[in-house]
Amino acid sequence: MKKSLIIVLAIAGLVAILFFWGIGVYNKLVTLDEAVPAQWAQVENAYKRRSDLIPNLVNTVKGYAQHESSTFEAVIAARAKATQITVDPTNLTPEKLQQYQAAQGQIQAALGKLLMIQENYPELKANQNFLELQAQLEGTENRISTERHRFNEAAQNFNSMIRRFPGMLFGFEKRAYFEATEAEMATPKVTF
Repeated sequence: MKKSLIIVLAIAGLVAILFFWGIGVYNKLVTLDEAVPAQWAQVENAYKRRSDLIPNLVNTVKGYAQHESSTFEAVIAARAKATQITVDPTNLTPEKLQQYQAAQGQIQAALGKLLMIQENYPELKANQNFLELQAQLEGTENRISTERHRFNEAAQNFNSMIRRFPGMLFGFEKRAYFEATEAEMATPKVTF
């Protein structure tokens, strides 16, 4: 009788340990799953900051380069298009992420053209507002890069956990990563 009681208690203890271990693993997965959309919000925050700087930069340059209207219109149109694309952080598919990246890439290309205008206008290069906005934009681009990196780390941590045992038993789906677009990977052309 005593041996059977000891065996039953040992089995019950083992089941309890496995149960609480499973709860711990599941809770870790939930925490990692929540970290991905939280980091996505930081990515969007950095892109929003850039988007908010654009009108100030365009207006500053407009004062010096009135006849560059096609460049201004391209920047404004790219900004408008990018602000219309939203991604649900709980449903980050590679396709939606790629669409979002493409819109942000158009802004980056348009801003590059806008910043090239300064070469033709020496007084614009010396304008304090322009210099400050340009510095803020450079800082924002660095923030975007940092936040994208952190997002990829959060997605990697989550994806690694759900692919390992016992995380794979809970049925979570993999999260998408930010990947460099073709435009970002292209070698810049330098001409003299």
